[in-house]
Amino acid sequence: MDENVQKSCWSVTLWTVAAVGVALTMILLFNDVESAQQAVAVAK
Repeated sequence: MDENVQKSCWSVTLWTVAAVGVALTMILLFNDVESAQQAVAVAK
């Protein structure tokens, strides 16, 4: 049972870290409009 709880805890932690990373990336991109437009152009 402890193994399941620990695995679940790590899963939640990793998802939280990933979500924060994506949020920070979006904030940085949208704060600098020129960079955001270049990133979109590169993505296409």
